[in-house]
Amino acid sequence: MLKGIGLFVLSLLFSVSADAQYIPKSFGSGFNYVGKDSSFTMRFGIRFQTLMLGSWNVQDDNYRNVGDFSSSFTLRRSRLKFDGFILTPRLQYKMEFGLTQSDMSGGNDKEHGFAPRYILDAYLDWNFYKNFSLKAGQAKLPGNRERVISSANLQLVDRSLLNSRYNIDRDIGVQLSHHFKIGQQFIVREIASFSQGEGRNMSGNNIGGYDYTFRVEALPFGEFTSNGDYVGAAIKRESTPKLSIGLTYDINNDAPRARGQNGSFIYNLDGSYAGKTLNTFFADVMFNYKGLSLMAEYANKTTPDGVAEVYDNVNDSIQIGTYFIGTGFNIQAGWMFKNNVEVCGRFTQINPYRTLANEREYTLALSKYIVNHKLKVQTDISYRQTGFDGNTTVNKGKNDLLFWRLQFDVHF
Repeated sequence: MLKGIGLFVLSLLFSVSADAQYIPKSFGSGFNYVGKDSSFTMRFGIRFQTLMLGSWNVQDDNYRNVGDFSSSFTLRRSRLKFDGFILTPRLQYKMEFGLTQSDMSGGNDKEHGFAPRYILDAYLDWNFYKNFSLKAGQAKLPGNRERVISSANLQLVDRSLLNSRYNIDRDIGVQLSHHFKIGQQFIVREIASFSQGEGRNMSGNNIGGYDYTFRVEALPFGEFTSNGDYVGAAIKRESTPKLSIGLTYDINNDAPRARGQNGSFIYNLDGSYAGKTLNTFFADVMFNYKGLSLMAEYANKTTPDGVAEVYDNVNDSIQIGTYFIGTGFNIQAGWMFKNNVEVCGRFTQINPYRTLANEREYTLALSKYIVNHKLKVQTDISYRQTGFDGNTTVNKGKNDLLFWRLQFDVHF
């Protein structure tokens, strides 16, 4: 598969002079191609992120008992992206491939055809009538805002604990979107999604039930500049206040994975799949004005009976799996100085099901945007505190974590 992607890219580049016109643009906007008859466009982009991480354990909430240092140097992400239109600008497409281990991992099982998960996005988006659009293929579901924001456009080194614990990620299916105005500037957007429910790069038949996602957004002061409601930091420095409020509800019927679209598969002792319905609610807000940016999110994931444990379908005394359910809250705010240096703070609170530890994370970040998000350096330091209700001193053996990160991001 990887060899095939490389050959495709090379053949594309060598065929440009014969079949299309190359239109150079500024750094970060990709390599743009237009068919001689204007029947298609293709923008080809490359990006990567290098990450350095150092972490220390904090024993039993004792800030003077810090040790067990560990470090790592990794290529966090390396992506190839293609997008454009076919025949008409009303028919858009996007393909994105992930080439690092973190992008491909989790696919060495029968559900994914014992193959790495190279494909991130592969979909068509058809604006078939006025303000209605239909997206078909594999794409991010309209879940929490932080997940939908591209990893290339994040305000901090990476997304929050709320996202990693509760997001509904990518899936294969269709999404219907619509928007309308109330008055001169109040915008309302609606999205409804119907998908398989097991996440990206699945092979074979549907395992559990299907997934249904509904999202509505309200922008009372009009649109953000350059879709800035889905871009971290005050890159565009809005001259007037801009606000976006979003609500999402997701129903994943008979989800066979511990986190819905993510996590391990749950099997009965006879080898059949087991599952409960997962219901997830998100509420989020994005605000930008001049150099100020603020984003906040709330998540609630639960099962119909409120119980995380799953038991065998024959012997109901044997536990075969556990869903990650609970609530979470995240808030982050940043100030962009005139030299495109930003300081940012983030606080995240995770309250999972009673058998798992609560988590609080405090982060302070510093970023330098050399060419907006296309070329930037980001660093942050975080303290992650774990504990259980009624036992905050010993934490049942759970240690706190102090860690520092440094990341370079390049996007052609």
